[in-house]
Amino acid sequence: DEDEDDDDDEEEEAESGGDESGGEELAFERKARKTVARMEAEAAEQASEQRGAAASFTMPTGPREEMPDIGTLKSRIADVVDVLGDFASKRQEGVTRVEYVSLLAEDLQQVYGYNGELVELLLQLFSPAEALEFIEASEKPRPVTIRTNTLKTRRRELAQALISRNVSLDPISKWSSEGLQIYESAVPIGATPEYLAGHYMIQSASSFLPVLALDPQPGQRVLDMASAPGGKTSHIAARMGNSGTLVANDFNKQRLPSLASNLARQGVRCAILLHADGREFPRLMGGFDRVLLDAPCTGLGVISKDPAVKAEKGFTDVQRCQQLQKELLLAAIDSCTANSAGGGIVVYSTCSIAVEENEAVVDYALASRNVKLVDTGLPFGVEGLTRYRSKRFHASLKHARRFYPHTHNMDGFFVAKLRKFSNDLPPGAQQQPPPSKAASKKKPPPPSKKRQK
Repeated sequence: DEDEDDDDDEEEEAESGGDESGGEELAFERKARKTVARMEAEAAEQASEQRGAAASFTMPTGPREEMPDIGTLKSRIADVVDVLGDFASKRQEGVTRVEYVSLLAEDLQQVYGYNGELVELLLQLFSPAEALEFIEASEKPRPVTIRTNTLKTRRRELAQALISRNVSLDPISKWSSEGLQIYESAVPIGATPEYLAGHYMIQSASSFLPVLALDPQPGQRVLDMASAPGGKTSHIAARMGNSGTLVANDFNKQRLPSLASNLARQGVRCAILLHADGREFPRLMGGFDRVLLDAPCTGLGVISKDPAVKAEKGFTDVQRCQQLQKELLLAAIDSCTANSAGGGIVVYSTCSIAVEENEAVVDYALASRNVKLVDTGLPFGVEGLTRYRSKRFHASLKHARRFYPHTHNMDGFFVAKLRKFSNDLPPGAQQQPPPSKAASKKKPPPPSKKRQK
């Protein structure tokens, strides 16, 4: 083919009248056009083959004694997702949607190591295509991000100091005035003089969001109900300008030393550390202007940090966490006062994507206490769900925000902001929710070890 192209070029050069400069230029252009045309033809042929393969995909029949290799399974996953995306026209005659979804779920378990219950949960929450996007995004690490400690420095000054140490970085985004994303670093980012001096905290971008929604003000009384290891707590203190009173509580006594160390390193002076069960907090103290509850959860949004979650967590764990979350959220609301200027504010957040741990918990609180959902003030995120399968939640849950690794390139997160408008209990409301069957069998599990604070 190349010889024929050269012959054609020579003939065309001869026909051009032998103009050397013009002939050479025309020959170059002709070769370039032919190369582009050949590449386009090859790409079109490859795309046609892929479409043909998808169109000709047939469901495996009979007993499957030997499992195909990973490459074959991934190709089959893509084919099944493609068919489910346009089921009416691409389905194989006589094969139901349930059969396609069952095959997809089985292949996802084999390729990515998820247990069956978690795959089922993802396929209930997302479309097949988006579920695959979530799973693939959770296989990749999230960007390394740090939060500037404004009690000690400014973001510009911190960036300049780190750049001088051969750290490649950029501001996170317009929504954060404190965050920096680290691309490369010649030194460990957790061992620089700036880190040791408390100028920044290594913190996932999604963990900035609950504090931004809480919007604590100088001079207020604020409670961080589950505060260790201190990322969100020190962020609150910085937002308060180190004034007012900040109670940093954690149920796990072993985590208090790291909490105290991080707060001391960052120059936090307005915090009081406490070790107590958050569910008992209203009996210990109350009257807070603002309360942050970053609740213990299954960690289904941080699988990239804790891959064990995808094999170990299931429906029972979600139900068990939900019971604890309901109890903690009611305690957080009861610890807050409606007499605060503008009403008491409670922010509820988790690093889980399960509806049962998020919208269902907040919906329960709306029915059990005199609170209402308000806008989080966050400029991005997916709206909270008001419908999920057969369940219907309060319409105001659209004010809550969901964050996903495949959509926002950050850990999966949920944030809801509640305003308390009365300290009285609604008629018939209980002090605490009745224990669920799952919760009564076993104690609630501890929070995910990889949960960012």
